[in-house]
Amino acid sequence: MSSSVSPLFQPLRLGAVNVQHRVVMAPLTRFRANKSHVHGELAKTYYDQRASVPGTLIISEATIVAPQAGGYGNAPGIWNDAQIAGWKPVTDAVHARGSSIFLQLWALGRVANPTVLKTEGNFDVVAPSPIPLASDRESVVPRELTVPEIKDYVQLYAKAARNAIEAGFDGVEVHGANGYLLDQFLQSVSNERTDEYGGSIENRLRFPLEVIDAVVKAVSAERTAVRISPWSKFQDMGMEDPLTTFTPFVERIRDAHPNLAYIHVIEDLERTSGTNPNDDNSTDSSNSLRKIWGGRPYIAAGGFDRASANNTVEKHGGLIAFGRDFISNPDLPLRLKEGIALTRYNRDTFYLPETPVGYVDYPFANEVTPLKA
Repeated sequence: MSSSVSPLFQPLRLGAVNVQHRVVMAPLTRFRANKSHVHGELAKTYYDQRASVPGTLIISEATIVAPQAGGYGNAPGIWNDAQIAGWKPVTDAVHARGSSIFLQLWALGRVANPTVLKTEGNFDVVAPSPIPLASDRESVVPRELTVPEIKDYVQLYAKAARNAIEAGFDGVEVHGANGYLLDQFLQSVSNERTDEYGGSIENRLRFPLEVIDAVVKAVSAERTAVRISPWSKFQDMGMEDPLTTFTPFVERIRDAHPNLAYIHVIEDLERTSGTNPNDDNSTDSSNSLRKIWGGRPYIAAGGFDRASANNTVEKHGGLIAFGRDFISNPDLPLRLKEGIALTRYNRDTFYLPETPVGYVDYPFANEVTPLKA
């Protein structure tokens, strides 16, 4: 390949898929599914637009693995035939564009809205330990999951992964980040269990590793990925020394599944600004996980712009996930490659249920004046 090609726009193979550039669409919750957690024409259009640059890897919004694992209205699911059928036009549209799509597997745990859970099946808010969200005044004390329930959850993830492949996805990303159920088990701030699923680091890793093992068994390592957020304080997370937990976690995943499609890491945002074009937006802490992962595909997320993304890929390889900029720029990889100014996103429209506003109405570059950024 010519050395004149920017590192951000060189191809790479991730497990079972090939990408033509390193700009990844991050998982983005948008609440556009219907009340039965089924996607329709809106989602097809939305993902089709964002797959418009051939060879793009898209990671779907977080998708609920089972009704008892939910707790948000209008978030998509992947546990029944109607949901599988709703996703199929989405994956077909992405593939018709020459792009690829992974589905993110999600269970909420203590973050769930208790009213939604009661309405949809009289389910409890559950977690590794009965520790409520201090940052949410309306949160309830979650019920501690029993060991048999934990075992059931492992199989729910595996079944959801198989459903995703049936729906046409190229693979699945296990959501182990941002204070949701698997992250709650990983971190000592939310896991005070005294059985085999809590206490020691080894025990806190157990449930997430069992989920990953089950998903790999269900759909293969090449179609499985994992997302983590070691440094995030979102939703009451944030251990004093996260690497003491996440270093062995990444090591265990690497050793058990060396052919995993990729690992997806939300960077240490408190130590990165993304404002310096010479800053690769990665810290020594983040890079320690890169070294553990070796030369395998590694997606970094967290406040990247064109310059810092290109610098990071040039120095470390891997890929860069973009979130909010992909909301407002359906052809983001093209804009980054050609230096076309980005359309600014509107936060007020991020989470409007079942509406096209702020979802499928952002312009492509050829529909606006192509000013250089």
